Amino acid sequence: MTTTLRKTGAVALKADAVHASMGSGPSKTAVLHGLSLEIAAGQWTSIVGPNGAGKSTLLKTLAGVLPHTGTVSLWDAPLASVPLRERARQMAWLGQNETSADDLTVWDVAMLGRLPHQAWLAPASAADEAAVEQALRATQAWDWRCRALGQLSGGERQRVLLARALAVQAQVLLMDEPLANLDPPHQADWLAVVEALVEQGNTVVSVLHEIGMALHADRVVVMAQGRLLHHGASGDAETHRALIDVFDQRISIHSIEGQWVALPKNK
Repeated sequence: MTTTLRKTGAVALKADAVHASMGSGPSKTAVLHGLSLEIAAGQWTSIVGPNGAGKSTLLKTLAGVLPHTGTVSLWDAPLASVPLRERARQMAWLGQNETSADDLTVWDVAMLGRLPHQAWLAPASAADEAAVEQALRATQAWDWRCRALGQLSGGERQRVLLARALAVQAQVLLMDEPLANLDPPHQADWLAVVEALVEQGNTVVSVLHEIGMALHADRVVVMAQGRLLHHGASGDAETHRALIDVFDQRISIHSIEGQWVALPKNK
């Protein structure tokens, strides 16, 4: 895994003819249908689409946490060939409805993000502690570091779980609905964190329902029914048309004070 692949134009993640299903036996349902996609390194890519489009399934497949056919590659290496420990160092994951033991302190939850860097049963190093402090401060959870996770609100927990993912200090960060339970000011804080990560050369992939927030990304992937409908720059007119179409003309996209926003439309 060479960091030279992080240069502009490199591909961090690639899906090639990927099929994935949910469930098993008679209830098994195909979700992704031969989907192919390249995720540019050093950029933020948001995946959007209506409910049931397969967004979360795609993200789980890219993360290697869901069985699939076809090939998923990380830095040009088939994901299946990358040792799990190395994969965990290279790629951090924040899923929907993530849980952790309620009796763990916020500090201990965030420290879980350092496990890929630690020897078995080894104590935390100075580098581990510095990474956790940086992550907790970035998510404004530092003041709760001694509190139990079970004492926090939903939004506070989400910020701690984000800190756990940030503490990995991975080159690639995948997040599924990371804005769940976050109020608007902390959504803005999340946006600042993502923009800082990308500025540092990292790659971010997010599944978002908030179209206006997704339009802050460098690239937008539009999905429907387990297929890729469009992949383009967030400011491109074709990307906006694809978004409007996939949501059945129920939104409109405008530029307000230099930012793209999506507004709902009545039937």
